[in-house]
Amino acid sequence: MALRATIYKAELHIADNDRSYYASHAVTVARHPSETEERLMVRLLAFALHVNGEGVDQLTFTRGLSEADEPELWRQDLTGAIEQWIDLGLPDERRLLKASGRASEVIVIAYGRSVDIWWQGLRNKMTRVKNIRVYYLPAESTQALAQLCERGMSLSINVQDGQAWISSTKGDVNIEVLRLEP
Repeated sequence: MALRATIYKAELHIADNDRSYYASHAVTVARHPSETEERLMVRLLAFALHVNGEGVDQLTFTRGLSEADEPELWRQDLTGAIEQWIDLGLPDERRLLKASGRASEVIVIAYGRSVDIWWQGLRNKMTRVKNIRVYYLPAESTQALAQLCERGMSLSINVQDGQAWISSTKGDVNIEVLRLEP
């Protein structure tokens, strides 16, 4: 018998001073049986860092780990063309090159203990691709972020100068969002 996804509901109160975006979003996300709480929370943070409102071209969660040809989040236009492709973790070169051909903009939010090794192998190859941006979240910060995870949660996310402060009833976490340059 296959394991089922676990449903999480989150109320995100976003104050992003870097983008002048201030809004609240009620989101429901499914946590794949093989997904960690750390990855789930990084997905929510990625949403908060890139959402820009409601409407037809809004940022949406995809089937993620359940579908190999989809990112964690994407923004599509009315025709179904992918405007923004947001991947998490340490995707391989082929996946990123394929995504760069399918989407106007590709964003990778890398996290985990092996980011340095992954980036060393990928860095020079990314210089020829102009529509990919890579960000790094320190492992200690994302592990602390996982501690805020609850099935029903309310998160206040304040962003300023490349820093994200996330707070909930379980505590507070400060995450520096670092851009990796090829």
